[in-house]
Amino acid sequence: MSMATDPPARMPEASASSEQGALTRAMTDLGGAALGRPLRGWWACFAVAVLALAVGVVAVTYQLRTGIGTWGLNRSVGWAYDITNFVFWIGVGHAGTLISAILLLFRQRWRAGVSRAAETMTIIAIVCAAIFPVIHLGRPWLMLWVLPLPNSRGPLWVNFSSPLTWDVFAILTYFVVSLLFWYLGLLPDFASLSHAATGWRRRVFGLLSLGWNGSLRTWARYERTCLLLAGLATALVISVHSVVSFDFAASLVPGWHTTIFPPYFVVGAIFSGMAMVLALLVVMRRAMALQSYVTLQQLDAMCKIMLATSGLLGLAYLIETMTALYGNHGPDRFMLMLRMQGPLAAYYWAMIACNVLVPQLLWSGRVRRNRPLVFAIALLALAGMWLERFLIIVGSLQRDFLPSGWVDYLPTRIEVATLVGSFGLFLVCFLLFCRWLPVVSIAESRAGHRTRLRVADR
Repeated sequence: MSMATDPPARMPEASASSEQGALTRAMTDLGGAALGRPLRGWWACFAVAVLALAVGVVAVTYQLRTGIGTWGLNRSVGWAYDITNFVFWIGVGHAGTLISAILLLFRQRWRAGVSRAAETMTIIAIVCAAIFPVIHLGRPWLMLWVLPLPNSRGPLWVNFSSPLTWDVFAILTYFVVSLLFWYLGLLPDFASLSHAATGWRRRVFGLLSLGWNGSLRTWARYERTCLLLAGLATALVISVHSVVSFDFAASLVPGWHTTIFPPYFVVGAIFSGMAMVLALLVVMRRAMALQSYVTLQQLDAMCKIMLATSGLLGLAYLIETMTALYGNHGPDRFMLMLRMQGPLAAYYWAMIACNVLVPQLLWSGRVRRNRPLVFAIALLALAGMWLERFLIIVGSLQRDFLPSGWVDYLPTRIEVATLVGSFGLFLVCFLLFCRWLPVVSIAESRAGHRTRLRVADR
């Protein structure tokens, strides 16, 4: 993208033919999935995703027909799996656009292989997250109450002093900006696909390209708009996930009422989003034969960023521990000891291992170049981040200020099946995107190849 506005430079005949061959190959490889038939690896992944989605659909349907008594909620724990899943998917989604935007702002050329997957991940993850507050209501039609209701004395507005209302506005704002950033990046590819496609696909891609003509003026305006949206999205990520943390930090529940939650949540979101992108890239690279576009060097760079965010997350855990130990607040100290030695202690130490200890293996270059091992580390990081959300929500609610209200929480099969279904929905949507649209930017891949040719000619 960064080199696309440069005027075409004169190249030797050999370089020009090499460029043309590489551009044709890029169009065939990256646009082939949208224009032809998917590979066998894609079908295998899609079958697993559909099966997981079917499990979730059955569970949610049963819950809506039977009632929320199918959950393991009790008088103490009113938020459990559904809100844990909501915060988890919001964290995963908020990091996707941030990864792409930061790499664009810093002019990192290796972003071509990871940006489109990260941006798509954001859109789908936010949609997955939005489902859980609806399910959590037990009566989905009551979601209309977040809108101003007609009343004899005028519209009945929602409670704007509630952090839950702040969530709605913050997440919707970020979703709109992310959607614009994602769609804007697809415009050059839509134009390329419209020239390569035939029949109804040619008309659809031509309509989606919004009259893209590829002129220097168009490219210049395109780059300026992308940079503007990237800067806006970067600021929104920090603000939006800080607002999500206010759902907990603005309360008085022990373990929630702390000022470290905003940066703590932001770092955790970046870490979980990086792990999700890394896992998707490893699978996508093999299933769709994209080894030439999602390179080992790109995966290596992603691993290094994941290692850095793991260190920041470990620092946040240390600060939280020291604040509870040296602070003059008994309930916070009790909550810390409960997490380390109580009924959820196994979850706590598994979280520490997955989020802090296991990623330290990425210091080794051999580990970073071992794709199955990187995939396993990314999955463990995702599991650790889910456990972190679970401990924050359930661990604090199980032991409130009043011992008479202490009740342990155990999830039911319906809740576990709903979690499995959310991953199925995410993977189905992502794989369908990979099927119909280029998962790696054709325009940025072309620009990167032109840059390499110019450097070689010099």
